[in-house]
Amino acid sequence: MVAEEEEEEQHQLSPLKEPTEAAHHQEYSWPAIRFDVPPQRAYHFHTQFRTDQKPNNFLKGVKWSPDGTCLLSSSEDNSLRVFALPDYGGDDGTNASSSDVDQDSFAANLVVTEGESVYDFCWYPYMSAADPVSCVFASTTRDHPIHVWDATTGQLRCTYRAYDAVDEITAAFSIAFNPAGNKIFAGYNKSIRVFDVHRPGRDFEMHSTLQGNKEGQTGIISAIAFSPAHTGMLATGSYSQTTAIYREDNMELLYVLHGQQGGVTHVLFSKDGNYLYTGGRKDPFIMCWDVRKAVDVVYKLYRSSEDTNQRIYFDVEPLGRHLGTGGQDGLVHIYDLQTGQWISGFQAASDTVNGFSFHPFLPMAGSSSGHRRFEVPEDDDAECHLRGDENCVSIWGFAYDSATNSTDGGGGGADLDGASGEKWQQNS
Repeated sequence: MVAEEEEEEQHQLSPLKEPTEAAHHQEYSWPAIRFDVPPQRAYHFHTQFRTDQKPNNFLKGVKWSPDGTCLLSSSEDNSLRVFALPDYGGDDGTNASSSDVDQDSFAANLVVTEGESVYDFCWYPYMSAADPVSCVFASTTRDHPIHVWDATTGQLRCTYRAYDAVDEITAAFSIAFNPAGNKIFAGYNKSIRVFDVHRPGRDFEMHSTLQGNKEGQTGIISAIAFSPAHTGMLATGSYSQTTAIYREDNMELLYVLHGQQGGVTHVLFSKDGNYLYTGGRKDPFIMCWDVRKAVDVVYKLYRSSEDTNQRIYFDVEPLGRHLGTGGQDGLVHIYDLQTGQWISGFQAASDTVNGFSFHPFLPMAGSSSGHRRFEVPEDDDAECHLRGDENCVSIWGFAYDSATNSTDGGGGGADLDGASGEKWQQNS
């Protein structure tokens, strides 16, 4: 396997380009999403996830690309699928309908199959469809190194390998690109390894999450997130029910946060970088921490996750005012981040909604659903019959107020070419 990966590295495409300053100066006025109006299901996918070999092929999460052109999903069949948004939501002749969940809106543009179960996946932060070199995403799977895939062709661009004490490949449990896009931070058991994006292979920096006096963060590092405000901070979640905040440049430990009831499965900074949101396994509350104090919990946001071991993703909308999260009840709950109050919710699926991701600049969001279903051993003839709104991916269009002001966090290559998103507007 290692020989094949080294051969892939010899044939890899040119290294990723550094981001240009032009991408940071483009102005765009984000639409203010109206959460008081139920969203419309714009696109829906479920049949292509179901095969004879994997009838219960449930989803594990979805993430929008940074340029907003496509949605990346992970599923139980060890596959990553890329769904390209047709013409930024324009009419492309597909049969998408808000009420039609019996057939797929369109087929995935790309399917990448890994050798084992996918632990984590993420986009290159400066991915742009206009620059094919930057169209990549990374994934980490059981007993495999970190893979970087071409999101257009499906080719393996390069691999980043970590070895244990007996020189065997050890898999990362979580991965994330740093804001500059030149390093990959990977979480392992009681350690974080940092890979240089431009140097694939087995070269890395290793940082222990435990200090010399045995203080710090124990357990498997299960989630990594960077502050979007370029403060040089990153947060790491651990299955030991703790969250740690580090400096990116020297990995100096700043805080260790305690209070999660289960192992931390997702961490996310607010848009201004002042707050951190953490969620845990079998923990019904998302906790909000003020990273300027990091002493007490600011507030807790409820979600239905007491009886599932799944990682349930949540996301903050582009304006940074609201957070959306799924749960076991099939609902997506929307919270006001200024007050911590629940403001609305909608039924996204009939089973567990484990992934929810807001579009980077359009009034849209993607959701994924599904959970493991166990067959009864005595009933050999039993078949797995699923409805159209189970084990599915949906893309939602929200009503919005078009007259909004630009935010300081604008930029990022959003170019709608004058499209106002009228398709997503609804009458209250």
